[in-house]
Amino acid sequence: MQDDLLQREQQFHDQWASTIDVDGIRVADYFEACTAPENRFILKHLGDVRGKLLLDLGCGAGENSVYFANLGARCVASDYSPGMVEVALKLAEKNGVQVEGRVINAMAIDYPDNTFDIVYAANLLHHIPDPLQTIREVHRVLKPGGKMCFWDPLRHNPVINVYRKIATEVRTEDEMPLHINIVREVRQLFSTTKFDTFWIATLWIFLQFYLIEKVNPNQERYWKKIIIEQDRLKPTYSFLERLDRFIKKLPLMKRMAWNIAVVATK
Repeated sequence: MQDDLLQREQQFHDQWASTIDVDGIRVADYFEACTAPENRFILKHLGDVRGKLLLDLGCGAGENSVYFANLGARCVASDYSPGMVEVALKLAEKNGVQVEGRVINAMAIDYPDNTFDIVYAANLLHHIPDPLQTIREVHRVLKPGGKMCFWDPLRHNPVINVYRKIATEVRTEDEMPLHINIVREVRQLFSTTKFDTFWIATLWIFLQFYLIEKVNPNQERYWKKIIIEQDRLKPTYSFLERLDRFIKKLPLMKRMAWNIAVVATK
């Protein structure tokens, strides 16, 4: 059953990869835009990456590998989709950086113990049949003192769950957003764990896309649109982000966010 799921994921992402134009990708926006709070959190807690060996696990189009390579890291762009690895290498070439490409199953990472200084995974774990197995594999291939960084969607917010039911053509049928208790599992393995959650009131932007701007969620990926159109969205997002900071202080409200970001040290 796991093999069937992985094959469906691979086929979906290979098809998506065939449609990506690397010329349209502004790499820095995925880490520095106001609408990229997850990566801004990760950068804050990651520290200097110069000279570090970094595994970009589930690299997608390669924005992450290229960004970290620009900061001086030695990056391996890995994905279960050969098509995505190919796109990542094209993006690296376009941006003038060196990146190694590897096709990897995140539940059985083909590297020895204690290999990497950093393992970074964006929007990966909810595509994995056994995310805890992937976390254990990440722990294994990290050097002592190495850092795991990931961000992924949570399952608890009813607004984003309505979006998921509508946006069926831009999502895979098997993906499973995480329970916030994933943090508890990470803490059991790693010496220190920092996390935060993002997008509660700020999810109004998704409602704006759908209800006011009439953007078809099966024709445009909202989670890409928020990055591409960050300049236009900044006034609204910045106001709502301040509101989110207050909301998250209330009991049990962190779990109502769309995404979680984690930085854990082995």
